[in-house]
Amino acid sequence: MKRTHLSQLAVLATVAQCGSFRGAAKELGIAPSAVSHAVSSLEARLGVRLLARSTRSVAPTEAGAQLLERLRPALSEIDLALESAVEARDRPAGILRLTVPRTAAHLALTPRLGAFASAYPDIVLEIVIEDRFTDVVEGGFDAGVRLGESLQRDMIAVRIGPNLRGAVVGAPSYFATMPRPSHPHDLVGHRCLRFRFSSGILYRWEFEKDGEEIELAVQGPLILDEDHLIANAAVDGAGLAFLFEDYVREALAAGKLIRVLEDWCPPFDGFFIYYPSRRQMRPALRAFVDFFKTTG
Repeated sequence: MKRTHLSQLAVLATVAQCGSFRGAAKELGIAPSAVSHAVSSLEARLGVRLLARSTRSVAPTEAGAQLLERLRPALSEIDLALESAVEARDRPAGILRLTVPRTAAHLALTPRLGAFASAYPDIVLEIVIEDRFTDVVEGGFDAGVRLGESLQRDMIAVRIGPNLRGAVVGAPSYFATMPRPSHPHDLVGHRCLRFRFSSGILYRWEFEKDGEEIELAVQGPLILDEDHLIANAAVDGAGLAFLFEDYVREALAAGKLIRVLEDWCPPFDGFFIYYPSRRQMRPALRAFVDFFKTTG
């Protein structure tokens, strides 16, 4: 294969990713006419139309989509090899993209992001907040962070934090008028502060004790999608909250919240960074994994 063919294939992949010749030109740092010429030359050489053009957008034809699907792993390996060669000159560098749920960002990453940035100033860390489980390869990410129970078997997973534990809490003002539950089923009739995932699903409160597992669809006056807001509402006496211990540790110590059902909230696996198995691992990703796994 001639080197010009490789560059044309790279241009084709960029056009498909950007959805336009102008966007691809900006991404590649070349003129739009050069992008158009590269794609047209490739189509002429193969004798097949690879991109369907309209006045508003550009999209792969069926033949183009099949070609890109076969090309994607090879182009990824080339990018990885080039990035590794650049990084090997001195120290880990480049953009590192992660998909991370908001809770993991708050509890596992945020406390050490400043130290990581200082240790690796040539790495640009991009964190995309997503509560749903994301296919890191399909999403164009280097890695992701999720709870251990959510990981796929075909991923390499490295623990980056300690075990976690939930806590059911309420304010003294709340318990001044409501009884303290001693069993999960006692939550019926209590005002519970509920959490909605970005997928639209409401979290069902999960409990376990002596091998017995209970999952409840609680009821209450507030539905929020941010743990800090739920914690604040609980302190204000709006109802009972079910949160990770770390979100309410200070409020418990200060007497602003009271914990109940503690014996029904055992610890469980914390957060892991996960990434696909590759023959080569980018130095930037290796640096991130090594830096954060020491917290566990």
